[in-house]
Amino acid sequence: ASGNKYVPRAVLVDLEPGTMDAVRAGPFGQLFRPDNFVFGQSGAGNNWAKGHYTEGAELVDQVLDVVRREAEGCDC
Repeated sequence: ASGNKYVPRAVLVDLEPGTMDAVRAGPFGQLFRPDNFVFGQSGAGNNWAKGHYTEGAELVDQVLDVVRREAEGCDC
């Protein structure tokens, strides 16, 4: 909890910004930490290979950093 507000320990990842914009604009969008949204700019166009080898590969390091930060913040 941050102050009196609970914050989900979630990492939201997508290859295009549109889905993240929809989450932020939704009723629960303000619950998530803004720096836990990781997204690309172009998407993969429903092409698995493009998402895995090109667009997604560019985000891997950033995603791992966010996951590491969240894991280090756990009380376990």
